[in-house]
Amino acid sequence: MNGFLRFLTSARTSWIVLVVAFAGVAALFTLGSGAESETAPDSGLPDSAESVQVEKILESFPDADTTSALLVFASDDGEALPPDTVGAIQQKAFGDLVDLTPDGFIPPPQVSEDGTVALLVVPLAPEEDVEAQSERADEIRTLAADGLTGVDTYLTGPEGFEVDIAAVFDGADFTLLLTTVIVVAVLLLITYRSPWLWLVPLVVIGVADASAGIVARRIAALAGVQLDASVTGILSVLVFGAGTNYALLLIARYRDELRLAEDRREAMRRAVRGSGPAIIASGSTVALALATLLLGELSGNRALGLACAIGIVVAMAFALLVLPAALVLFGRGLFWPYIPRFGSPDAIARSPWGRLGRAVSRRPIIVAISGAVVLGALASGLFFVQTGLSQNDRFLQKPDAVRGQEVLAEAFSAGATSPATVMAPVADAAAVVEAATAIDGVDSARLVEETTDWARIDVTLNASAETPEAFAAIERMRADFDGIGSGEALVGGLDARALDVAGAQERDQALIIPLILVLVLIVLVILLRALLAPVLLLLAVVASFFSAVGAAWWLFQTPLFAFPAIDTNVLLFSFLFLVALGVDYSIFLVTRAQEEARTLGTTRGMIRALAATGAVITSAGILLAAVFAVLGVLPLITLTQIGIIVCIGVLIDTLLVRTVIVPAMAFIAGDRFWWPRRPAVTDAEAAAQPEPEIPQTRARRRTREPVA
Repeated sequence: MNGFLRFLTSARTSWIVLVVAFAGVAALFTLGSGAESETAPDSGLPDSAESVQVEKILESFPDADTTSALLVFASDDGEALPPDTVGAIQQKAFGDLVDLTPDGFIPPPQVSEDGTVALLVVPLAPEEDVEAQSERADEIRTLAADGLTGVDTYLTGPEGFEVDIAAVFDGADFTLLLTTVIVVAVLLLITYRSPWLWLVPLVVIGVADASAGIVARRIAALAGVQLDASVTGILSVLVFGAGTNYALLLIARYRDELRLAEDRREAMRRAVRGSGPAIIASGSTVALALATLLLGELSGNRALGLACAIGIVVAMAFALLVLPAALVLFGRGLFWPYIPRFGSPDAIARSPWGRLGRAVSRRPIIVAISGAVVLGALASGLFFVQTGLSQNDRFLQKPDAVRGQEVLAEAFSAGATSPATVMAPVADAAAVVEAATAIDGVDSARLVEETTDWARIDVTLNASAETPEAFAAIERMRADFDGIGSGEALVGGLDARALDVAGAQERDQALIIPLILVLVLIVLVILLRALLAPVLLLLAVVASFFSAVGAAWWLFQTPLFAFPAIDTNVLLFSFLFLVALGVDYSIFLVTRAQEEARTLGTTRGMIRALAATGAVITSAGILLAAVFAVLGVLPLITLTQIGIIVCIGVLIDTLLVRTVIVPAMAFIAGDRFWWPRRPAVTDAEAAAQPEPEIPQTRARRRTREPVA
C-alpha cells in the first residue's frame, strides 16, 4: 500500500496517473456511449405481467402495427359547438390528416352529449424516432387547429402522451448537468473560500460524471438493459453528489495533514491512508445497495441499479486515484487565502463541533430522547401518506396530452378514453362479454375483433383512468374471468398496466428494502468489527428516512406543491438513496471516532471525531442535499419528489442524526459501543489520564515519526 501511495503522490510518478487517466477518458469519449438517442421512461414490466401478455397477443391482430392520436376539440366558452364548427371538424377526417394514416381512413368524430366537445381518433403508424414523432405531432396539431375559431384543440391519447413525455426529457440531461455544476461550484466556493481550490475537485468529478455515463451505457447495452433519460439524469446527480462528498472528505483530511507534515506529498499519503477506508466503505455500501435493484421485477429499477452502481464505483475511483494526483501538483497556495501552514495550531481543537460534542456528552440521554422526539414529529406525516399517481398527475406543468385527457374525462364517460382491453379465447368471448357487463364498475363491453384463436373485447369503466376505483374494477374482472370457460381470459390496457406496475413495485420493495438493510449492516460490521455500533447506526439512518418522508408529505400538501400522492417508485428509490448515502456520514464519523478512540477512549474519541469531521460532513450534506434538489428542474413529479425527500433526509441525517443522535448513542453505550470488541483504551482509563498535549506540540512530534 505504501508503495502504491508513493507512486500516486510522488513528484516523479503522480503525473503518470493523470496521463493514464486522461488517456483512458479520451478513449472513452472517442468510443462513445453507443446510444443514438435518449428515451423516455417506460413501465418496464416483465413478460409475466398480465397486461404485457395482452400486448403480445395484440401483436397478432391486423391493426397491431398501428397506434392512435386523439384530437380533442373543445368549445372555449363552454357552449355547444356550432353546427358549422362540427361540420369543419368532420371534414378534417377527410382532409390532409388522412395522408398521415396508414390506411387512409379516419373514423367520423364523436360529439359529447352536451355538444361542447368533439373527439377525432386518428390512426397512425408507430414511429420509433423521437424527433420524427415530435414533428408529426406538430403537423397534426397544426392541421387540427387550421380554420377553427372559438375552439381549443388538444392532442392526447397514446401518441400525445409519448410526444409530451419525450418533450419533458428533451435536453433534460444538459439542463440537469448545467444546474448541478452551478450548484456544486457555488457550494464548493463557499466551503473552501478559495478562488481556485474548488476548481480541482469540480473538474475531476465532472470528468468522472461524463466517464460514468459512457461506461454505464456501454455495460447496460452489453447486459441488454436500456437506460432512459430519467436514469441518466439520476446517475449524473448521484455521481456529482457522492463524488463531491468523497472529495470533500479527502481534501479536509489533506488540509489537516498539511499542518502535521512538512512535505505536502507525505501529507497526501497520510490523507489517503486515513480517509481511504471510509471512502471505500462508503462507496461500496452505496454500490452494493444500488446493485440490489438488479433483483427487481421492473426493468426500470434494474436499469437504475446497474447504472448508478457503476457511477458510484467510477466516482470513488476518481476521488481516490485521480484527485490526490491532481491536488499534489499544486503547492499549499492552492488553499489561499486560508493556507494550512506546517506546525500551525490544530484547527480541530478549536472546532465548534468539538464544543457541541462535549455538550452532548454531558446529557446524552436527554439529547437522544429529544432527537427521537424531533424525528417522530417529522415522521408524523407518514400516517397520511397517499401513494400512486395517475398518468395525468405525473407532470408539474400539464402538457397538451393531460389537458386533453381531462377535457375528455369531463365530456364523455370517465373510462371511455382508456378502455380495458380483454383478450379471451374465441370460444369464451360471448361469455366474457356477458360477464363483464355484470361486473361492478363496468359501463359497457363489446367484442371488437377476432383472430383464429383470440377475441379482443373493449371494456369501458365508469371510473377515471388509474384511480383506485378503476384498479378495483380491473381486479374484479381478472378474478371473475378466471372462472369463465377455459379461464384464459386476460385483462390489459392502461389501467391494468398501471395496476401491474404498482404490484411489481410493491414486490420489489418487499424484496429490496430488507436486502439493502442486511447489506448495509454487513458492510458496517466488517468495517467496524463490531455489532452494536452498526445496529445503532442503521436504526438512526432508517429513522431519518421515515422522518424525511413524513416531513416531505407535509410539504407536498402545501399550496406550493399540492401533490395528490407520492408516486409508487419514489419510496423505494428514496429509501435506497437515503440509507445508502445517509450511512456515509455515519461511516465518516464513526471510523474517525474508532481511530481516535485507540488513544483517547470512546467518549473523547467521539468528541474529537465530531470536531474533525463536523465541518466537512455538514458541507458535504448540504451540498448533496442541494444536488438532489436539482432534480426539481425537470417537470416530472416523480423526480421532484425523489429530490425533495432525499434532500430533506440528507439534511436531517447531516444536521441532527450524525451531529447529536449518533454521538449521544455512543456516549450512552460508552465502551460497549464497540461490542463485542474491547477498545484499546477504555473511557475509565482515558479519564485517569491527563488531557492530550496541546495540538501544536503533538503536530511537531508527529512530523518526526517515520511513515509506517
